[in-house]
Amino acid sequence: MKKLISILLLSLYLVSTTELYQLLKMPLLIEHYIQHKSLNPEMSLAAFLKTHYDHPVKDSDHDQDQRLPFVSHASLLSVAFTINPSLDFHCIEKVFNPIETKKTFYKSALYNKEILNSIWQPPRSHQS
Repeated sequence: MKKLISILLLSLYLVSTTELYQLLKMPLLIEHYIQHKSLNPEMSLAAFLKTHYDHPVKDSDHDQDQRLPFVSHASLLSVAFTINPSLDFHCIEKVFNPIETKKTFYKSALYNKEILNSIWQPPRSHQS
């Protein structure tokens, strides 16, 4: 069951974020080929594909031609990154001094044990 769900989710992701959705238009291609074949019984599949993909022309069925797979493309997912040009990085050389003592975390300004102990008290029972 997990394998089926993961295949389904991967398929949905790929169809929605890549050109793979164009494969869903294949029935339109087959239907359009059958229409052309009925008008010209001697037209081969290669001639049909060459007419519609190699050198497309604007003819009476141009609207149908534009709905065929891989004829028109859409930008599905666009990601843009910008870097602020005023952002500068400067390296400051620091001399290592092993005698220098480090501040421990519990004595830093971010953590004050006395304040936290006064805030977090266990519930008290009031007896009257």
